[in-house]
Amino acid sequence: MSNGTENKLDILDWSDWKRVLCVVAHPDDTEYGLSAAVNMWTRAGIEVGYLLLTAGEAGMKRYPAEAGPLRQGEQRAACDAVGVEHLTILDHADGHLMPNLDLRRDIAREIRGYRPDVVIAQNFDVEAPWGLNQADHRAVGLATIDAARDAGNRWVFTELADDGLEPWEADLLLVAQPGNPTHGVPVDDKAVEAAVHSLECHEAYLADLPGHPAPVDFIPMMLGQAGPAMGAENGVTFRVHELGGVAKSKDAGADADEA
Repeated sequence: MSNGTENKLDILDWSDWKRVLCVVAHPDDTEYGLSAAVNMWTRAGIEVGYLLLTAGEAGMKRYPAEAGPLRQGEQRAACDAVGVEHLTILDHADGHLMPNLDLRRDIAREIRGYRPDVVIAQNFDVEAPWGLNQADHRAVGLATIDAARDAGNRWVFTELADDGLEPWEADLLLVAQPGNPTHGVPVDDKAVEAAVHSLECHEAYLADLPGHPAPVDFIPMMLGQAGPAMGAENGVTFRVHELGGVAKSKDAGADADEA
C-alpha cells in the first residue's frame, strides 16, 4: 500500500457507534493488529464483542482436548487487555469451517442477540497482505458477509425469531486489514501497547509456532506501516460497506413507532 498522498485513506468516523461485533475463526485472530483499533473504541466507551467460531483446538502441538480450553483461557486474557468483556466461543471444529448455512445461522444468531451497530469480518482474500490466507479465515469472512444481512431479514432463519431473537441489521460491515482498504483508524501509543499485550496473552500458542517473532517486534511495525496512508503514525485499515434495505429492523421499528 502506497504512502503517497494520492492513496491516502479516509479516516473512519466511529463517533456515534455504541456496539461493535468482531467475528473471527480462532483465538488470536483479532490480536494481529485489529485489537489496537478495538482498544481505541473501548476506551471511548464503545462496547466491543468478539465471536469466535472455534476454540482453535487444532492449532497447537498438544492434543485438541487440551489445546481448546487453554486457548479459550488465553483469549479471555487477550480480551481483558483491550477492554473487551463480551466473548462468545462456539464449538465448530477448528480447520473444518465452511461458509455454509450452519455457520451463517450461528453468526446471525450472535448478531441478533448482541445487536451491534457495526460488524467486523476478518480478511477473506485467498492472498492476504501477509501471505496465503488460512482456510477457516476465508470461510468465516465470507459467512460473516452473508450473516450480517441474514440477521436483518425476518424470512431467513425464521427459527431465530421463534427463539425470541428479532431481526437486527448493523449499519456497517467492515473487513479488517484487507488488501484494498478504503478507510483507516489512527491508533495512539496506548492502543499499540495494548495490542502487543493482547497477542502476548497467547503465550502457550505462540510458543508452539517455530520462529514466530515476539509481538513487540512486529505489531508496532505493522501498525506503523499502515499509519501514514491515513496521515497518522500508527493505524488499522478497513474496507467499509454500508448495510441496509427493507429488512432493516431499526428502520422498521421506527416506522412502527410513528404509525
